[in-house]
Amino acid sequence: MMATSKKGFVAPIFLDLQTLADVLALSVSTAQDLVRKGQFPQPRQLSGRRVGWLLREVQEWAEARPVSMLPPPPNTGAKKPRAGKSPAPMGDQCEGNAP
Repeated sequence: MMATSKKGFVAPIFLDLQTLADVLALSVSTAQDLVRKGQFPQPRQLSGRRVGWLLREVQEWAEARPVSMLPPPPNTGAKKPRAGKSPAPMGDQCEGNAP
């Protein structure tokens, strides 16, 4: 969780599990699985029942990941809405609703 102080923004040192998953673009269960398999840094004990991951270790892990050879996802061909245009109401799209 990011905190602010009277002097401005304070960068986080630790990440909780949900923030960790969000930062990594992974599900919580995938992040937990990587920890269990020893493929990700272990969490640190912050208090009696609270753990967190050091942001520095998470960043180092991310930078050490291999470059992907997977191609980007294919273009689906779906038309993208133009800026400033709103989609037509549902009733106007049906053939039987012509004036």
